[in-house]
Amino acid sequence: RYRYSKREYFEMNLQVTKVKVRPKHKLYIKFNNGKVKLFDVTPYLEKGIFTELKNENYLKKVRIVWGGIEWPHEQDLSVDTLYRTPSLHPKKVKRGQRPFLHA
Repeated sequence: RYRYSKREYFEMNLQVTKVKVRPKHKLYIKFNNGKVKLFDVTPYLEKGIFTELKNENYLKKVRIVWGGIEWPHEQDLSVDTLYRTPSLHPKKVKRGQRPFLHA
């Protein structure tokens, strides 16, 4: 029987647990494995249905769905896209830290 490493397990069961909108079309994202990323939405703003995300008020309507994120008109980003895209500020959150208050 194959046993998964801790890393493999979290990558297979990865989920977004928190998302906050930051200035200049950035999303601060926390995953269930403790990793926190600052995700830049800017490269998507000129692509099809994502153009609506240019509106900062609409961007703030983001919510977590099925481990990824989406907006009211069904624009969505999968957990894989969010996790595998290089972060602007990669870091791991330690227990007790509250990174969403300081970013």
